Amino acid sequence: MEIQQINDIKRGYFEALEDGKEGGKMTYTWAGDSKFIIDHTEVSPDFNGKGVGKKLVMASVDYARANNLKIIPLCPFAKSVFDKVPEIHDVLFS
Repeated sequence: MEIQQINDIKRGYFEALEDGKEGGKMTYTWAGDSKFIIDHTEVSPDFNGKGVGKKLVMASVDYARANNLKIIPLCPFAKSVFDKVPEIHDVLFS
């Protein structure tokens, strides 16, 4: 599975692709220059139970770490991942 990121000035998304099919998408909105808000995560029914949502959240964590950014997980799914994985709290905006 490949995770791609599309980013522009105000918003962006991470997209999971496998064999040309979209497995899921996680959207975010910039909240200034140093943080972004994860506002929605959606997984295609064909990919349910395959960890696609978590892979999208982890891709956003990698991106935040690489660029010294913080994340505000307003999306309930993304928030649940942050609640369950304390190792990623370094990028959590508080």
